[in-house]
Amino acid sequence: MAIFGNLFLRFSKQIETSDSFSDEQLKTHYYKANFNQLFQTVEKLFHDDADCRITTVSKEHGEIAVEVTKPFSCFLIVTVVTERPLETAVDFKISTERFSVGGNYPALKKRIISYYERLNQLHTFIRTGKNR
Repeated sequence: MAIFGNLFLRFSKQIETSDSFSDEQLKTHYYKANFNQLFQTVEKLFHDDADCRITTVSKEHGEIAVEVTKPFSCFLIVTVVTERPLETAVDFKISTERFSVGGNYPALKKRIISYYERLNQLHTFIRTGKNR
C-alpha cells in the first residue's frame, strides 16, 4: 500500500510544511531570531529573487504571497510565526497547476528545501518540528 501512497504523492500539485510532516526536510523550521528580523529576511529573499514576484505582504498575519515564474510557474505562501522570544517558525505552502508526466512533487520539494537552505545561511537554525 505504501507504494501506491508514494506514487500518488509524486503527482501531488502542492506541499505544505508543518510540524507533523513525515519528511524531516519538510517539517517546520525554527530559527533563533525575532519575528521582525525573520520576516524582513524572508521578504528580502523573495524581493531579490528575479524568478519571484511578491504579490501580497501581511505582516499582521505573518504571511507573504509569492508568484514564482521559473523553472515553472507556482504559487507560494510563506508564514512566519513567533513561538517564543528569539524562536520563530517558518512554513511554506507551494502549489502549481502545471502538468508533469514525472509528477510535480519532487520539484516542489526541491524548491522548498532550497528556500530553507537560504534561510539557514542567514539565521541560526534551531530545529525542525515541535519539541515534545
